[in-house]
Formats: sequence, structure tokens, C-alpha cells
Amino acid sequence: MPEGIHADRVTDWFRENVPEAKPPLDFELIAGGHSNLTYRVTDSSGATFVLRRPPLGGILESAHDVAREHRIISALQATDVPVPPVFGVCTDAAVNDAAFFVMGFVDGRIMHGRVDAEGLPEGERRSVGFAVIDVLARLHAVDPDAVGLGELGRKEGYIARQLRRWSRQWVSSKTREIPEMEETHRELEKRMPEQVGACIAHGDYRLGNLIIRDRRVAAVLDWELCTLGDG
Repeated sequence: MPEGIHADRVTDWFRENVPEAKPPLDFELIAGGHSNLTYRVTDSSGATFVLRRPPLGGILESAHDVAREHRIISALQATDVPVPPVFGVCTDAAVNDAAFFVMGFVDGRIMHGRVDAEGLPEGERRSVGFAVIDVLARLHAVDPDAVGLGELGRKEGYIARQLRRWSRQWVSSKTREIPEMEETHRELEKRMPEQVGACIAHGDYRLGNLIIRDRRVAAVLDWELCTLGDG
């Protein structure tokens, strides 16, 4: 059993909250590290689900709120932004030591780096590039208030807030002084543009957080850093 899963208690939760799943369940860690942990959950019929929970170690302030991530993906279900279907969220830490949520498994390709991207046939790369841009534009066209995300974050001062957060996170996690980091922060503050609007900002939009299938974006993943930002 992979670390981070109490199989018996989580299976009981599935029985009560995900009737589509047919125990017994098999759990496999498919993405770990400092981000939210992602597990593939396979039931006795071969159906596949995905469980997301916070990392096992220490976490930075405001990061890894899986209940919030579940709320965002749920709110985007009725939009034309491709996200996985959601099945439920558990905020009772007694079940699995931390909150978690369950969503559907979306088949496709995730390209985490250059080697993965070069595995995509050259003739498809242009189409995929335009698809990635199109989905981001669709996300930014969603009215946060209309989908119930108007209170997800403050609508003003997005870039200034980001710079302050990055600075706090750097100070709290650094192990040695790097003068270039302080100089970079000063330069970013000096060149900060004025905000022109407010929209839903993913926070980590890149190929590594997209599932690609048939030259299109089948699903956008990893919404833990999502907020309202400069549109």
C-alpha cells in the first residue's frame, strides 16, 4: 500500500460517497513530491479514479488546500474549460490523516519536460500549441462570479500579492543567502505593470499540468495555486 493512504478507511469512504466505485480498491501513487499527492484508484471492475491529498511533509502557508482545489474544479464543470469530473471531497482528517478529493481519470499524455514533448509527433506540435493557448483564453473568459468563484481571491493587486507571497516563501524556505534572488525581487517590483482586469488565474499553467489527447487539451490539472488575477 503506498504511503499516504489508509486503505480500509478510504475504501469505506468510497462506499458511502462514490457509488460508481466497486471495492476492493487498488491504490497507486502516480505523482508525489512537494505538490499535492496524486493516486490512481482502480476498482474491481477496472474503473479508474484519481485521489488527491496534500504532501506528507511540511507545507507552505496557503498551499495544498485540496478542498479548495475540489471547489474550483467543481465550479468549472459547466464551462468549456476541460477539467476532470469530480466525485466528492473528504475534509475529515480522521479518514486519511488529511483532506482529499476524488475525481475521474482522464486518459491522455502529460508532457513534463522536453523529452516528453519531443515524443509528440512533429506534425502535432503546432496543433497542440494552439490548443494550449485556446484553453487558457477560455479560462480567462469565464466570469468568476457566474460560476461561484467570485470570492476565490481579491480581484485587485494580483501581481503585487504574488511578489509578496514569493518573497515570503523564499525567506521561509531558503537555506543560504542568494543576493541574485533579492535583486530579482527588487527588479520585478520596479517593473510591475498596472492590472487591467480580473479573471480566474490557474497559477501553474504549463504542459506538465495538461492532459493532451488527439491534439487537444483533454483536461487541465493541478488547480491548487488558482486564484483571481490580472485578466
